[in-house]
Amino acid sequence: MNSPASNASCFDARYYATGCGIPYERNATWLAFFGGIADRIVSDIRPRTVLDAGCAMGFLVEALRARGVQAWGVDISEYAISQVHQSVRDFCRVGSIADPFERRYDLIVCIEVLEHMSAAEGERAIANLCAHTDDVLFSSSPNDFTEATHVNVQPPEYWAERFARHGLFHDLEFDASFITAWAMRFTRCDRPVHRLVRDYERQMARLREENRQLRTALNDARSAPNLAQLRAERDALRRLVHDYERGRFMRFMRWLKGG
Repeated sequence: MNSPASNASCFDARYYATGCGIPYERNATWLAFFGGIADRIVSDIRPRTVLDAGCAMGFLVEALRARGVQAWGVDISEYAISQVHQSVRDFCRVGSIADPFERRYDLIVCIEVLEHMSAAEGERAIANLCAHTDDVLFSSSPNDFTEATHVNVQPPEYWAERFARHGLFHDLEFDASFITAWAMRFTRCDRPVHRLVRDYERQMARLREENRQLRTALNDARSAPNLAQLRAERDALRRLVHDYERGRFMRFMRWLKGG
């Protein structure tokens, strides 16, 4: 979790214990989460070199290196970097993702980082990411306004516009939801604008049709008889029939007895 240098002190032991939903520490939950991300990066993108920009305790760096990828990490939090596993400690360092990196990378990953940075610092960070790669896996919460360190919560289109200014466009064919529901992949594209427009329109048409079908299915489900209600009405009718038949039988028995 990165931030402007002026706020680096916010990301201390207390923050990592309380500010991430569940304690952010070396445990099965976080190792499995980043292990899953590493698996998808290896299988779907196949980069040779990766930078985790805002690496926190280096879990993704560790997972990628265990899978044969040359991975590095940088984070503003001295506390987080002090918790990096010894096996990858030489590959993670303290620093801001808005400052120039030492080299280019096949892929840069930036997960839940830029919402912690001011708008101006975020702009600098995006420019820096785009200057050092042609491929970015990106996620930034669009709706978590309650976290105290979230100073720049923005919708996905805000980030897409800013990456596009630097020549990286949202790859609509790539499903990055293995990170978060709002995660995106931005890649450098040399296709002409009219081809990009075609690709975007194709995806929009598909989403509109999916939305139409789902709405139709939902409306049909709402208008269809409720199965539980039908069963209840059936049982009530059965009781009425039973009571009627029993009453008729009792009247017949009284008639036989001369009553």
